[in-house]
Amino acid sequence: MSDNITQQEAQTVGKKVFSDRERTNILHKGEQRLILFLLKKIPDWVTPNILTGIGLLGSIIVFVAFLMGSFYVRTYLSIGVLGLAINWFGDSLDGRLAYYRQTPRKWYGFALDIIMDWLSIILIGLGYYFYADGPSQVLAFLFVVLYGWSMIISQLRYKITGQYQIDSGLLGPTELRVIISVILIAEILIPGAIIYFASAITILLLVINIIDTLKLLKAGDARDREERRW
Repeated sequence: MSDNITQQEAQTVGKKVFSDRERTNILHKGEQRLILFLLKKIPDWVTPNILTGIGLLGSIIVFVAFLMGSFYVRTYLSIGVLGLAINWFGDSLDGRLAYYRQTPRKWYGFALDIIMDWLSIILIGLGYYFYADGPSQVLAFLFVVLYGWSMIISQLRYKITGQYQIDSGLLGPTELRVIISVILIAEILIPGAIIYFASAITILLLVINIIDTLKLLKAGDARDREERRW
């Protein structure tokens, strides 16, 4: 009986912690279980803002890893995998910690989250720019632009539908971190592989953004028709 109560309590806590957004990404179930586990281990003195800073620190580490891989040896790119893990920890738990402690600041957190995500993507893109050679540097620019496009789509979707989603179907920020980690490891093992992977992820982001934009326009048209009825 106690096990059932514990499970019900865990489900209730989970609903509260993740109540402000709908997740559709592939890893969301396992990710949410891990987040709930980690939230219980975080000391009281650690605040959501501290976690936000830790997330940004992770992105800075990725940027430094690219620089070290460029100026020294490419094995330093492995540090970027650690940086992405740190970024996930801070970025994924900062807002969840606020909801877990029942001290959320919805709009402050919303604004801060968007700004930090944008800075993180700029750091990662800039790091790749310094690591890449010649024409392939344009991929860094395209990556930042396309990810920025996806962020704009999520904000417009929130405005039009009232639903805040950070995922594009089965892919979300966590999957993107995993993909970038795989790319870094592949580049260490096979020099030059990063160009092909970066090209593939750029094309993938472009396709996803086009699909999401069409869905967004369809949702906007549906809302216009609904409002005209009134």
